Amino acid sequence: MQISRRSLLAGLGAAPMLSVPATSAMASQPEPARSSPSRPLVIAHRGASGYLPEHTLAAYWMAIEMGADYIEPDLVSTRDGVLVARHENAIAILNADGSVREATTDVADRPEFASRRRTKTIDGAALTGWFTEDFTLAELRTLRARERLPALRVANTRFDGMFRIPTLAEILTLVVEVNQRRRERANGKAWKPVGVYPETKHPSYFQGIGLALEEPLVRTLHRFGFNSRKDPVFIQSFETANLRKLAGMTRLPLVQLLNGSGQPWDFTVSGDRRTYADLAKPAGLAEIAGYAQGIGANTGLMIPLVAGRLGTPTTLVSDAHAAGLLVHGWTFRAENQFLPDDFDNGSDPAALGNLAGQVKAFLDLGMDGFFTDHAFLGVQARDAWRRR
Repeated sequence: MQISRRSLLAGLGAAPMLSVPATSAMASQPEPARSSPSRPLVIAHRGASGYLPEHTLAAYWMAIEMGADYIEPDLVSTRDGVLVARHENAIAILNADGSVREATTDVADRPEFASRRRTKTIDGAALTGWFTEDFTLAELRTLRARERLPALRVANTRFDGMFRIPTLAEILTLVVEVNQRRRERANGKAWKPVGVYPETKHPSYFQGIGLALEEPLVRTLHRFGFNSRKDPVFIQSFETANLRKLAGMTRLPLVQLLNGSGQPWDFTVSGDRRTYADLAKPAGLAEIAGYAQGIGANTGLMIPLVAGRLGTPTTLVSDAHAAGLLVHGWTFRAENQFLPDDFDNGSDPAALGNLAGQVKAFLDLGMDGFFTDHAFLGVQARDAWRRR
C-alpha cells in the first residue's frame, strides 16, 4: 500500500493535509469489518504504539500496514477547539521535584512555553504540567511527539522529535486515502476498509471549560462522510453522559468503556454511586444497550488475575452478548511487564512474551475484538486463533 507523500509528511510537520469532501470518504464502500465470532477485530491502540511513539500519523499508518482493522485515536481539545490525538490532555506531567514523570511531547524542554506550566485537577487527580487546552493548534504544531514509555520501549525513543501532534481531520484523511487506494486496487472485487475508533477523553472536564468534545467530533466525522451505523467507526468513552448525548447526534456505533475499578467520572460528578463493576452486571449491561452497541472491557473484568496469573473467567462476555452488545477487550501488550505471568518470557520487563497465548484465552471466551499496542503480533495471534 502506498499512502500519499502529503499525508506522511504532514506527520513530520512538512506539509498541510488535504481537505476531503464529505461525499468521498465512503463512496462505493463495502460493509466495514465488524466483530464476529469467526473474525474478531484487531484494534490498533493509539496506532502501532509498541513500535513508534503513540498517536502519530506514522504510528497509525504502520498499524494499518500491519493489518489492523481499526486505529484508535484518543481525542482532546486545543484552546481554539480543534480535536487532536493525545493519550491525555496533559502533554507533559512533572513530579513534585520538577522532573518529568511522563511526557508525550517535548514541551517541558521548550522555554517559550515555560509560562504555560499549570497545576490542575483533572477528574479528581491533581497534575502539574502542560495541557492541550492551554495551547492553540498553531502552538501545538511547533511541538514534537515523544515516546511515552522511554524506559520500557527504548527503541521507540529514536523517533523522538520526528512527528507532530495530529488532528482528528488529519487522521481521517489518512484513513480515507487508505480506503480510496484499497477500493481502486480491488478493481471491483471485495475489499476491506480500515476503520477509526476514537475515544473522547475527559468529556465532563472539557464540557466544564467550554470546550465540549461531542460537537466537533460528530461534525468532523460527518464532514468526512462517516455518518451511518454501517460506517467503519466506533466512538468510545469511559463516561456515560457524553455517549448518551452522542446517541442523539449521530448514528455511528458507540462503545461504553468499562474499567477494572472505580466509576465513570460523570457518575462521581452527579452523585451516582454505581461503579464500573455495577455496569458490568446484567442490569448495567441492559442499560448500556439502550444507548451503545458495545462495551470496551478491561481484561480483568473478563478474566481476573489471581497471584498474577489468569484466574477463572467471569460471565461478562456472555452476559454482554445476551444484552446485544459487542465486547472489545483492552489492552493487550506484548511486553512481560503487561502480560499475565502465565505468558512471560524470562524476567526482563521489556522482553516480548507470549501475546498470542493471552489473546487466545480471551478469544476463546467469545470476545469480539481487542485493543493492542502491537498490531503485527495481534493480527498474527487473531489469525492463528481463526486457524485453530
